[in-house]
Amino acid sequence: MTLSPSHPLMDGRTANSPLITAYRGGTPSRRPIWFMRQAGRSLPEYRELRVGTTMLESCLKPAMAAEITLQPVRRHGVDAAIFFSDIVIPLKLAGVGVDIVPGVGPVLDKPIRTAADIAALPELTDESLDPIREAVALTVAELGNTPLIGFAGAPFTVAAYMVEGKPSRDHLGPRTMMHAQPELWAELMNWAADASGKFLRAQLEAGASAGQLFDSWAGSLGLADYTAHVAPASSRAFDHVRDLGVPLVHFGTGTSELLGAMYAAGGDVMGVDYRLPLDEANRRLGGAVPLQGNIDPALLNAPWEVLEKHVREVLAAGSSAPSHVVNLGHGVPPETDPAVLTRLVELIHSI
Repeated sequence: MTLSPSHPLMDGRTANSPLITAYRGGTPSRRPIWFMRQAGRSLPEYRELRVGTTMLESCLKPAMAAEITLQPVRRHGVDAAIFFSDIVIPLKLAGVGVDIVPGVGPVLDKPIRTAADIAALPELTDESLDPIREAVALTVAELGNTPLIGFAGAPFTVAAYMVEGKPSRDHLGPRTMMHAQPELWAELMNWAADASGKFLRAQLEAGASAGQLFDSWAGSLGLADYTAHVAPASSRAFDHVRDLGVPLVHFGTGTSELLGAMYAAGGDVMGVDYRLPLDEANRRLGGAVPLQGNIDPALLNAPWEVLEKHVREVLAAGSSAPSHVVNLGHGVPPETDPAVLTRLVELIHSI
């Protein structure tokens, strides 16, 4: 399977953009930058648009999702848009009872904990992803030469929500299940991998020029558990999209000790959080892998000279890798002044 001739990577719109060039290990015309969670809570225009709409509704209204995706590109001049959605959208589209509760996060009607629960999970159908395809097509039509990044939650993070039924600090439920009921755990992980893989594929086929798998909670795992009980499912999620020839990013939070295993599971680019300097990440990966990261989001509210010094250090460390896409070491905090992000983009493009 290949992408359609009218796909932005195939018709020349994005193939030579700074982002895609860097993702493919080349030398871009400038250091590309985008921010995780750049679309959303920090932007007044986002808050205005979202009035009277729940989070899941806003993700599933194609015109609204497209507009939210485009807002930070217009405002900040970033080198990529990241599709506005949520990692539990595939659950919602499959028919799993889930909602995003303000101030809490994803909450399931019923946690998934038994063989019967897993057997009863509905399959995510191809047709149910049509609102995602429509939103991506609307977005890409407006982006011109700026690439869109599609995304999905990695199977461990999705499964962790499913077992706990809500956000958790230590993820004891899923970590217990992987050892106490390993066959059950593997079944759940395969379901999550297929749901995320189909979700990502729909975005890429509809026009996204790159994809990112987010493993927000994998940092709660040791290397042995990750390798034995998580990596195979992450690899399975990537299997859904590998044939498309689109650059793929693998990112986790608190995963410094898992970098090598995560890279082995799949992806062309490793996203690195703020805990590990990029030159050390590059050393751990053998100097062969394009990197993305890793400005500390906490410094966005520090004095400008403090932030600028830190950013220059990140760029210097990133220069050790084959190529480097500048990003935060996690998402934009909601209280961030949007003007700081715009100034940051201007600084990075000037260096």
